[in-house]
Amino acid sequence: MKIAVTGGSGRIGRVLTRLLVGQQHEVVSIDRSVPDDVALIARSAAMITSQSASSYANEPIRFVEDDLMDVNRVKSLFDGCHGVIHLAAIPTIRDQSVSQVYINNTAASYNVLLACAELGIHKVCLASSINAIGGIYSRQPKYDYFPVDEQHPTYNEDAYSLSKWVLEAQADSFARRYEDMTICSLRFHAMIPSKPGQVKRMGNFANISKDLWAYTNIVSGARACLMALQAEFKGHEAFFITAPQTAVETPSLELAQAHYPDVPVVGDLSGRNSFYSTQKAERLLGWKHEDLEI
Repeated sequence: MKIAVTGGSGRIGRVLTRLLVGQQHEVVSIDRSVPDDVALIARSAAMITSQSASSYANEPIRFVEDDLMDVNRVKSLFDGCHGVIHLAAIPTIRDQSVSQVYINNTAASYNVLLACAELGIHKVCLASSINAIGGIYSRQPKYDYFPVDEQHPTYNEDAYSLSKWVLEAQADSFARRYEDMTICSLRFHAMIPSKPGQVKRMGNFANISKDLWAYTNIVSGARACLMALQAEFKGHEAFFITAPQTAVETPSLELAQAHYPDVPVVGDLSGRNSFYSTQKAERLLGWKHEDLEI
């Protein structure tokens, strides 16, 4: 399968590229800049597939510089692809103006969807975020119940989170008009490699209570992207893609009582069970989180 990956130079993009080539897919990696370690990425992919690094540098991994702002250019880059995984976005409001974050992210996702629709590319995976419903950038996040699932309403109030909610609304719209499309919006959390102590250290972050002490293993997140392109349903669905347990040692019910005492618990928060439900991803994508090494 020939797959376009936007944001291919980013942290998850690099991991995903290696995964895709390792499973014999041809990759068009699109980003604002080509990674400095192109040869390393090619060699890594070649090691996975036991083929020559030079062949992957020249054909099965094609790196292209583009910002996704010109839909005709996007169409030319996607032409001939069987699926698209859209990871590209400004991932924070801390380093850019809020207007730039919103405009860039929503324009890019719209152009990706429009290009796919007009080219007849039916399999599309979009990188959304747990913040689509509000979270880390909210003044005080609001949750109606725990564990949170995909039916939970949004209370987002910042440019980044809003851009991810709009991305999902765009996907709803395209799925209505183009009924053969399968669009998966994956609500990732902080993408981290599963190295000793990494998850435990994450529990020390001051604002971690805002987005419910969760995390996503980066390799497991990359696997979810590929599985999204293999989904058999038609239409658009959003999925929480997070670990089944929190990133901290404190029992979840204690965390809920200490930080969100008025939020009803409607599911199983025993032990360190996550505040996010991934049952939908397990049911429709066959995906389960694993702590995998890069």
